[in-house]
Amino acid sequence: MKVLLVHPSPLMYSEIYLRLEPLGLERVAQALRAAGHAVRLLDLQLFRHADYFQELGDFRPEAVGFSLNYLANVPEVIDLAVATRRRLPTCFVFVGGHSASFIPQDLLRHAPRAIDCVICGEGEAITPRVLEAAPGGSLEALPGVVTPNGMGPPPVLLDSLDTYLPARDLTRNRRQYFIGVLDPCASIELSRGCPWDCAFCSAWTFYGRSYRQVSPEVAAEDLAQIQEPNVFIVDDVAFIHPEHGMAIGHAIEKRHIRKQYYLETRCDVLLRHQEVFAYWKRLGLRYMFLGLEALDAEGLARYRKRIAPSDNFKALEVARALGITVAVNIIADPAWDEDRFRIVREWAVGVPEIVHLTVNTPYPGTETWVTDAGKLTSRDYRLFDVQHAVLPTKLPLKRFYEELVRTQAVLNHKHLGWAALRQTGAIAFRLLLRGQTNFLRMLWRFNRVYDPTRQYTDHFRLVKYNMSPGQGSARPTPAQLYVHAPRSAARRAPSQASEALPQREADQPASEGSDGGGDDRRSHAG
Repeated sequence: MKVLLVHPSPLMYSEIYLRLEPLGLERVAQALRAAGHAVRLLDLQLFRHADYFQELGDFRPEAVGFSLNYLANVPEVIDLAVATRRRLPTCFVFVGGHSASFIPQDLLRHAPRAIDCVICGEGEAITPRVLEAAPGGSLEALPGVVTPNGMGPPPVLLDSLDTYLPARDLTRNRRQYFIGVLDPCASIELSRGCPWDCAFCSAWTFYGRSYRQVSPEVAAEDLAQIQEPNVFIVDDVAFIHPEHGMAIGHAIEKRHIRKQYYLETRCDVLLRHQEVFAYWKRLGLRYMFLGLEALDAEGLARYRKRIAPSDNFKALEVARALGITVAVNIIADPAWDEDRFRIVREWAVGVPEIVHLTVNTPYPGTETWVTDAGKLTSRDYRLFDVQHAVLPTKLPLKRFYEELVRTQAVLNHKHLGWAALRQTGAIAFRLLLRGQTNFLRMLWRFNRVYDPTRQYTDHFRLVKYNMSPGQGSARPTPAQLYVHAPRSAARRAPSQASEALPQREADQPASEGSDGGGDDRRSHAG
């Protein structure tokens, strides 16, 4: 079968800082190729809708699959699915991905007769089975598959992350993928899932608090095949198990692989396993993202980060001592007033780290979606991008955006524009000599993207598709949270579980018997 896989357009946040290859879609593509399908992949972060329709005409796919990892892309994917059905009436159209897994019925409701099914959960193993059954088969019998006629059994996790390495050869114009000064930049997955239970995060609810690893030799093999000089490690929390990070490092050294790396982890993981990060610094680790989320104990408890502010600040000191450039995230709560913005602004000015601000946003699949469902001020998918407030603001809405952008502008003044060029002029010059302009272009985009008037007026756009209201509850149930049901093997993933995780069962929703507040790379770290 001829299959076209499609990644939607970039979000507002990524218009400046990054553009990452669609790694999950590449893995699904490899699984489909292994099953004998002819696969093409089109990334609308790099191409236009006109290119997509050209691809439909040239390739004439028998199946089109859309990746939907972010709620803000829902309207675009729905419109493309409807247009695809109009142009290719017999084409099988399906949708999968992180956000799609939490809202399958909404997607089918928005696009009656345009979307044949929604695949919930991990896609590598089930997508080939869906296409095998697509010509008149009973899709509802397949795990994680939802159709207008019903829902299949619960989705199942992939047996091994060592299978279906990304089909990177299918992504075009790869030189346009970058993150900051790492230009160009590929992506790699060394582990999947997160055993923590942060209140605003949907990573742990998607994977059922499981944590799995790519074997060191397979990770090194995948890395060796990457042509780009820079690599972003997409793991939700890098190096939870120090022995895994060390083993991959040894395999990299054995193969004499030299790259520059960017990764994300938690402050407490960095503090416990400093030797791993020091070792990776020697291997080429240059940049690290840490989700602080809040500066005070009250905020950390609210998000259930399970860490003290003092440990967060110690982790920043450790990263500085290692010589690793750090970006951090702070969650701007709609309840903030001018004083709170001022405090964060003053702190951001006084530290060397790159400080990002994202807006506290309840996503389907997070606990806050369940507990705050009745408070939403909008159900417009496009506003669920961590740069818009969809909960009531203490300040007048326009004033909230003015304070938000004023605080975000600290990043612009310190790390973008001429300030950045003075610090990285030699790097920018070398990139230009190689024809790489992504980093240089990003330095002057801030004022074109972050505009309080733009963000405010976004609330008054015509809404074509409205999200279904959540069923509010003070005590979320597993059925309200999980895509992949927790299993006992997921329970204490970190090697020092007594330090890393709350002392309760991993399959118990956090609001039922938990001792307090959370992390979400997917929602708040860009």
